[in-house]
Amino acid sequence: MFPPRTIRRLITALAGLSLLTACGGATQGVTDIGSNQPVHGGTLNLSMSLDPLCLDPHAISSDVEQIFGHILTDNLVYLDEKGNPSPWLATSWEISPDARTYTFHLRKGVTFSDGAVFDARAVVTNFEHMLDPATRSPLAGPYIAPYKDSKIIDDHTLEVHLSRPYVPFLTVLAQGWLGMESPKAIKEKTPAQLCEHPVGSGPFVLTGYTKNQSVTFARRADYNWPPDLFKHTGPAYLDGIKVDWVGQDAVRFNSLVSGQYQATGYLPAQNAQAVKSNPDLDFHNNNRIGWPFTFDFNLSRAPFDDIKVRQAFAASINVPAIIQTIGFGQRQPATGFLDRVTQFYDPNAKFPGYDTAKANQLLDQAGWTGRDADGYRTKDGKVLEAQLPVTQTATVSPIYNLIQAQAKAVGFKVNVNLLPLTQITTLRYAGDYDLLSGVWHTNTPDVLYIKYATESIPNEKRLGQNLSHLSDPQIDGWLEQARQTTDGAKLQDLYGKVQQRLVDLVPGVPIYDNSVLWATSKKLRGVITDTSHATPVFTYAWLTK
Repeated sequence: MFPPRTIRRLITALAGLSLLTACGGATQGVTDIGSNQPVHGGTLNLSMSLDPLCLDPHAISSDVEQIFGHILTDNLVYLDEKGNPSPWLATSWEISPDARTYTFHLRKGVTFSDGAVFDARAVVTNFEHMLDPATRSPLAGPYIAPYKDSKIIDDHTLEVHLSRPYVPFLTVLAQGWLGMESPKAIKEKTPAQLCEHPVGSGPFVLTGYTKNQSVTFARRADYNWPPDLFKHTGPAYLDGIKVDWVGQDAVRFNSLVSGQYQATGYLPAQNAQAVKSNPDLDFHNNNRIGWPFTFDFNLSRAPFDDIKVRQAFAASINVPAIIQTIGFGQRQPATGFLDRVTQFYDPNAKFPGYDTAKANQLLDQAGWTGRDADGYRTKDGKVLEAQLPVTQTATVSPIYNLIQAQAKAVGFKVNVNLLPLTQITTLRYAGDYDLLSGVWHTNTPDVLYIKYATESIPNEKRLGQNLSHLSDPQIDGWLEQARQTTDGAKLQDLYGKVQQRLVDLVPGVPIYDNSVLWATSKKLRGVITDTSHATPVFTYAWLTK
């Protein structure tokens, strides 16, 4: 399920771990920089691009939380190197034959940093918090939507009941957004307060958070319950971690090169070659499971309620040219609606390619035959145009300008609107847009349910992720069946049908398979790659002196 990863350095104390992988699949030899023995102390300075503005893992969908989740919290399960759930805070479990009842046996002796005890009641409080409408959970809640209720057998045995069979349940519990939080904090704090200061049982404790500036974590001295896969126990080696939000790509890269930071996330692709050439740095490009970077069409309103218009827009987009321009050789063009590394990816469900003649023909057939003074197509006095809200950042991706220019060549006007993240979120859940862009990385092909099931369309009660507002009974039926079986052949057939149906219905334009680019100093060691989302885990990282 998960791509094979490369041991990057031999680290005696952590032998057997999968360390943060390097691009290109080339195995690196042992690098002799200082001692290979872990060093205690020091603060890891990490730069990242965008503050999620909330640190409660249950209340956000930001990618940042997949990293912070493993700093602050622990999960019930951890995926092993084959992508299967393995013990963490849950030491074992049983699943009923109808996949509706999960009985968890919980680890004893675990506490949260505020003194609260981890037990069966704490798990129930966490599930209820994820599903509480007040949490407005965009991710954790939808992932456990079939949760019905629980029966506490004893302090460390919990029987969880689901409203319907849901085979991906165990797998999604490994995601950082579903980490366990202190039940005391959940009950005593408002959602806004939890956003500012969530409390977990993880190896580090949140000690400070200034929005849009920085967040700091300190080592928890009594931490002793990592997943077995880490091959080590006890508290972290680092004294702490400091994360600064550095929005400008160039500043983030140059400050890494200067040594101000020992790691930077979401490295700009244009800096990849420079990092590879720098003897003091390591480059990491990890493919991710899930949904590729895609432009969603809003099918609930004009102009993309017309399939010919959707097909025409898709045919106007020259994906290879975009990849070449923005990817600098670091990205793979998407072929469909699942990333290649996702289980049950179907290479035969291919999205049609670039064809401007076809695009023009389709728009003519759709009745957009007029032209205004600027060359944009018109119909009944209206211009063929679409609103594309994008997050206002210091450096806006050139991909939006490329999309705009390519669509214009066939008479489509795309208005790229730069807006604050909070305003984008409001528009998303109100359905007030024509196009949206994004990725959705997860650890299961059930991402297709999250993105395209009718139940996932946002509404007043639920912040779903079906942003194309696609509603198709065939897709719904196949995805429900896939949630009820562990039969590999049946799953391959069902997910294959869904992928082909999506190609036919064109709910969006897939651009490139998602991967995460990181750069780290060679002084930083012991970082491993999370088996769920291919992001770095710093639990037993250390800094050479």
